[in-house]
Amino acid sequence: MKEKFVPEVPASTNMKEFTLRALLTGLILSVILGAANAYLGLKSGMTIAATYPAAVIGMALLRFFKGTVLEENFTRTVGSIGESVAAGAIFTLPAFYIVAIWDRDVFNSAGSYLTGTLILIAGGLLGVMFVALLRRMLVEDRELPFPESTAAAEIHKSGQSGGGGSKYLFSSMIAGALVTVAGELKLFAAGWSCFFKTSAAAIGGKTLEGGFYLGGPTVSPAFMGVGYIIGPRLATLSFSGLVLAWGVLAPLLLSVLGADYVNGLAVNVKNHLTDISPLAWQNALSAVRNDYIKLIAIGGMLVAACYTLYRMRNSLGAGLKRAFKDLGKAAGGTAEQVERTEKDLKTAWILAGICLSAVLTFVIVYFIFKSSILIATVASTVMIILAFLFSAVSGYLVGIIGSSNNPVSGLTITALVVTALILVICGVTRNSEGVAIVLGIAAIVCVAAAVGGEMFQDLKAGHILGGTPWKMQIGDIVGVILSGCVMFGVLIILNEGDIKNYLHINGLVELSPRKFGELPEAGMGGPRIVAPQATLMAILATAIIKGTMSWILVIAGMVLCAAFICMGVKSPMLIFVGMFLPFGTVCAIFIGGLIKGILDFYAARRKYGAGQLASVENTGVLMASGLIAGEAMTGLLIAAFAIFEIFFSETFSISPSYWTGLLILAVMAFFLVRIPLRKAAKQKTE
Repeated sequence: MKEKFVPEVPASTNMKEFTLRALLTGLILSVILGAANAYLGLKSGMTIAATYPAAVIGMALLRFFKGTVLEENFTRTVGSIGESVAAGAIFTLPAFYIVAIWDRDVFNSAGSYLTGTLILIAGGLLGVMFVALLRRMLVEDRELPFPESTAAAEIHKSGQSGGGGSKYLFSSMIAGALVTVAGELKLFAAGWSCFFKTSAAAIGGKTLEGGFYLGGPTVSPAFMGVGYIIGPRLATLSFSGLVLAWGVLAPLLLSVLGADYVNGLAVNVKNHLTDISPLAWQNALSAVRNDYIKLIAIGGMLVAACYTLYRMRNSLGAGLKRAFKDLGKAAGGTAEQVERTEKDLKTAWILAGICLSAVLTFVIVYFIFKSSILIATVASTVMIILAFLFSAVSGYLVGIIGSSNNPVSGLTITALVVTALILVICGVTRNSEGVAIVLGIAAIVCVAAAVGGEMFQDLKAGHILGGTPWKMQIGDIVGVILSGCVMFGVLIILNEGDIKNYLHINGLVELSPRKFGELPEAGMGGPRIVAPQATLMAILATAIIKGTMSWILVIAGMVLCAAFICMGVKSPMLIFVGMFLPFGTVCAIFIGGLIKGILDFYAARRKYGAGQLASVENTGVLMASGLIAGEAMTGLLIAAFAIFEIFFSETFSISPSYWTGLLILAVMAFFLVRIPLRKAAKQKTE
């Protein structure tokens, strides 16, 4: 018989938890951390769980009011939910702009804001309701380690004993902000790249020539922090995708396409040239990756998401059986009396929330996207089913690897493809309205899955500390509504700032107009807002609806993923994410993972005890989270200044050096290793 779990605060204890100060503090953090993650995700394609910074900042603020540990837990829960809403927003909503369903003026309009806000709120509410259904299935499963939940709970425990690590978080935030400002002032070059040309060879009567892309990591505190948090193994998996894309597939395809392809892309070349510049070859190599390799990565992500569902089939089936059993008891009026720490939202509330999300989806598809009643009904039904499944998958993955590594974008890709194929069968129009419907459904599912993963993580931490589930769930409902009302405005600010920077640097007055289905040259409005997932969603939805999908490349990626699974790769999704993200981004993430590996090596070599190892882990994660938050918030401020035509890049007229940037990376790496080890050593002497 298993020993009964005892939380930090027993169920019989009557302690302050759901208070106005805790709620307001959490809501403020939800907006701030959500906006910061929106910036990070649009640049790198990755977001980081806001649990750690929300925990530490919430503790620091509530300490002035002598808040309880359950108030801090409640604040952290509400404060971190904005990150998941931001993830759903940045992975999907920019696709409406990228594929030119909305032009710049429409994207900035009140109508688009209302549509985006309704999508985010519908997905957020759905995620909360499904988590309330499935909480016991995952949170009480002792086979799931929930690593980040355990760490967050330890932060709260240490804070109550006076051992909080807020100084490490805030110091790192300042460092991340300073590095970001220095980069914006052009005091160093943020990246470096070149093309290594290989000699031509004649094979089968055809001349093959090409080369390899060489580059270095992007000098970014945020990307380094991402790699540090996900660790060396997962960072290496992502880096292996980069090697496969840039070191194998791209050079191979470029050599087959040949000089004619390169000439066709070089706008300044009017006649066929035998001696093409290295820059033209480098641009062609990037085009090969965008036009061919990304579609291969899409196929791999599809199979990887299905493989994840298959791996958790037993736990999902058992959890669903238990959830429906509990629903049956509640509907029959025979619900059991449960302790405070086991109470979820009432069944009637859960069903009402699910119905409300379905109605919002119907309204969006039928009234805003001007579809038929049949299409709107099918879309709402498909959305409910996919959101339920992927919320469960998301929670399961968080239980294993943590929210920071949760492949929400891969789940969204699967949802988008399934939705698009079903709607095509139902006769959806092959125009912008059809693509808009697919993107809208995928966005709702994406938000639901992201919210589900984040909530499971927070509810597990609350389970350890002794929080009340239904109170945390109500707090998250308020949090997703407020975050949903704010996040589309954040997208507008970031996009407008990037556009004005781009126009100013290039001496332009306005962007060139685009037609539906015509993708921008880079990112959204400007080159720094890459929005990789949203670009992927735009490509997929348009190709499937219009019937122009290059299925041969997608199938090739599916087969490649199947091969990885046969080889025993546990997280094939990360390989294909590495194939999709920019070269410098993945390199920087890989460097961050290596730093974490070095730290682990020295910690093991010094034979630290369990308490010291936990100290090393928590301190390092707090510092990495600070670097991410510092760059993200500073980037958001820089974008806001750019809207008012205040450009920091013109402050100094110097030629930046990449070596200076590498030196900054080395300094950050040194402190990420040195400070956690020194803190653990000090703890040993004490």
